[in-house]
Amino acid sequence: MKALLPARDDLFRLARVGSCLIGCALLGFAGCWKTEPIDEAKAAGKTTADFPQITVDIFKPLDGGIDLSPEEIMGRNTWNLWSGGNQHFWNHVAQDSYGLMDLLKMLDNRKFSRGERFKILGLVNEPGFRAASKPDEFGLWLDEQVEPEPKGIDETVYGKPSGVLGFRLFPNPEFNDEARKKWDGERFMNDPSYHNNKLVRPYRVGVACGSCHIAPNPSNPPDDPENPRWENLASAIGNQYINEGKVFACNVEKGGFFYEMLAAQPRGTSDTSRIATDHINNPNAINAIFLLAERERIAVPEKMAGGTLALPGEAESTPVPHILKDGADSIGVAGATIRVYINIGMFSEYWLTRHNRLIGLTKQQPFEIPYAREHSVFWRATEERLPMIAAFFRRLKPFRLADAPGGQAYITTDSAVMTRGKEVFAESCAACHSSKQPPPNVDPHSGEGKGWFRAEVMKPDFLENNFLSNDRRYPLTKIETNSARAFATNAKATHVWDNFSSLTYKELSPVDELEFFNPFDETHPIKFKPKEKNVAPGYYRTPSLVSVWSSAPLLHNNMLGKFTSDPSVAGRMDAFNDAIEKLLWPEKRLNKDSIWRTQDDCSLHLRKEFVPRTLIWSPIWNQTFETSTSFLKSRTS
Repeated sequence: MKALLPARDDLFRLARVGSCLIGCALLGFAGCWKTEPIDEAKAAGKTTADFPQITVDIFKPLDGGIDLSPEEIMGRNTWNLWSGGNQHFWNHVAQDSYGLMDLLKMLDNRKFSRGERFKILGLVNEPGFRAASKPDEFGLWLDEQVEPEPKGIDETVYGKPSGVLGFRLFPNPEFNDEARKKWDGERFMNDPSYHNNKLVRPYRVGVACGSCHIAPNPSNPPDDPENPRWENLASAIGNQYINEGKVFACNVEKGGFFYEMLAAQPRGTSDTSRIATDHINNPNAINAIFLLAERERIAVPEKMAGGTLALPGEAESTPVPHILKDGADSIGVAGATIRVYINIGMFSEYWLTRHNRLIGLTKQQPFEIPYAREHSVFWRATEERLPMIAAFFRRLKPFRLADAPGGQAYITTDSAVMTRGKEVFAESCAACHSSKQPPPNVDPHSGEGKGWFRAEVMKPDFLENNFLSNDRRYPLTKIETNSARAFATNAKATHVWDNFSSLTYKELSPVDELEFFNPFDETHPIKFKPKEKNVAPGYYRTPSLVSVWSSAPLLHNNMLGKFTSDPSVAGRMDAFNDAIEKLLWPEKRLNKDSIWRTQDDCSLHLRKEFVPRTLIWSPIWNQTFETSTSFLKSRTS
């Protein structure tokens, strides 16, 4: 920390100038908002009846071909197809960022070819498509459809397929005759000067939850990950192969600090507080969704208040399963699910008035559920779908290694070894990593509790419907893993997700003092006192061990163990064996070498369009910019 002190005054000068600079830049970056923003659907006079749900079982071969009820079918269709109108958000992001974040370009085979899409991006190619053999009518090299999608998808509601699961194409209503005359597909791909905040693209790209959650099925992996069949895929396992930086910011230039930050991000993670930023670099493993009914069974009631109570089904005391790693999404399944849609751009007309996306620096305001229910048709249409999504989630079962091709060979046939493994789990793990717990009057950590577990783990049905987590929060002082996510502030009172966290969460006492490794002076650890800082309370919920064989690397940020990029059973077991060995033998871990570093000296790049003209020739701007960039270059290598 001492190494940072000499530059402190310079950084404060940058902050003062930067607040002026960014305040001006955001006039273009965030747009001008009406006093009472409404979404596109409401502005067009539409209602939820204009966005019907799909009752046809579109994805029948997925998820092991399970038979679903009509409600569960609608839930899976929503999860994999519904964007909630966020194509409006992603279109304006592409314009406002001058092409830095451009999903349409990312989908073009000239940027990333279909034949290497899984390898480079970790995205899942939709069966029934092939790589582009020629440009389309707009000069774009998008995947070509060779087999029709199943009947029943209304493309006016769900868009048309892009060739990549989770990304849907919608006609851009702003692409009129004038825009068509200015459009040049070749320049769009190859000429950086062509991008400006007025460039109108022929398509808008909608993003469904499936974009980050559909992935190869561990029990039936594809022979070729670039060419899966429908039966090789699972809807909600969580895509542990996605390369988020390349997917959502495909034009970031090498050499800049933003590039370095994204390059260091582990595969299979998503920083869900990057857009509504909390100024903490905290990408997290994308959650697999299993055994929701069991999680609801063990859910502990939490207190609700304020705008939270406007969500249908909420009460002042509501049992809460947790999804986010820090347990902050604590208002129930419906609230946790619909918050995801907001966080990927639904009703951005309002959401972006509550914070400055990516940049921050101004005080956040809560996204108010009552306001959204009144002013957003897409919110209401999504709200109507939530019970169906939950019904689908309740049907999702774990992937068993024994059921995977060749999986039985990885399971010991030595009964003594298996018995000893069960005993060790009962004595050292089950108190936290089991949803089946002793009677309420027995402490699971006590001798009596361990005895109860030793008897239970020997029963053949112990793993049946066992979430392998008690889904409770524990303080960082006990967990002692990377603290970033546990201190994320977006769910604190008056912050952007205020309405999506319980009063119970907000009232958690901050953890005691922590000691951090000091990379500048290893002999003087950093003393961090959360009670004196404006951070979240500092807790993690117990992660589930369900199907853990299929989901390595481990820990909340996918940092423990090697990444193999191989979704075969052998590839998953290679990653698992490496990760579990390091989990059980801490001396084999990278330890301080696991700290994320930039690969090269780098600087902070700002496009000239974001620098107000009044500051470009300002002496204070020049002095501050030179000082701050020198500081960044010296501290980021």
